[in-house]
Amino acid sequence: MVTQNRSGGRNRILVPGAEQAMEKFKYEVANELGLDYNGDLGNLTSRQNGYVGGLMVKKMIADYQSKASGQPYNEQSVMQNQTQV
Repeated sequence: MVTQNRSGGRNRILVPGAEQAMEKFKYEVANELGLDYNGDLGNLTSRQNGYVGGLMVKKMIADYQSKASGQPYNEQSVMQNQTQV
């Protein structure tokens, strides 16, 4: 039987030393969505937190795809169709 090391939840940083960068990224995305994140001490709804996480993943995938294809990353294409929360 394989056990997982869970420190407070399912999400964990896979690359050592990336914690601060991911925290900064989270704040940037929340700001883009017009949310006052402030470390979310229960102030945001689950839906709002979902928007933040979803957009983070969307941007990370777009960045990876642009690097893999050799084309420049265009944030405008990622942000189109995004609505205010």
